[in-house]
Amino acid sequence: MITATQGVTLTSRCEHCGGELVSDVGQFIERGELWWGVEGQCQACPNAWCETDTGPAPEEIRQALLTAHGPARLLLADKATSIVPVLRALREMYHLSLGEARLMAANLKEVGLVGTSVELAHLAEGLRNRFVTVTITSSAT
Repeated sequence: MITATQGVTLTSRCEHCGGELVSDVGQFIERGELWWGVEGQCQACPNAWCETDTGPAPEEIRQALLTAHGPARLLLADKATSIVPVLRALREMYHLSLGEARLMAANLKEVGLVGTSVELAHLAEGLRNRFVTVTITSSAT
């Protein structure tokens, strides 16, 4: 089972007192599931919270991770790979229609899928469980 984690610390203004709010946001894989989390605390008042959930991260968390760490790209290692196990993995993991899975599989085969390294590590694990060989690289490569 793959373990992957990625995080970043962000600062903003506290809604309660105007002080500096420090938030740690991230994504991780735990027991085969994709998770996201955010933990924040004001440096000037008692305002603090923690939130985690499974599934895709809220867009502001994804964008913070992509900005801090850069995107990754997932590609099929062999373009001659049978599309059937790819479709099964995509439909199972993302609850896609056959048409949506076909479009995503075509992108995976031709140009790759781009996202955070944790999102792609999670997808790679699902594909490898179906005996599909993939590679993850920096999106710039």
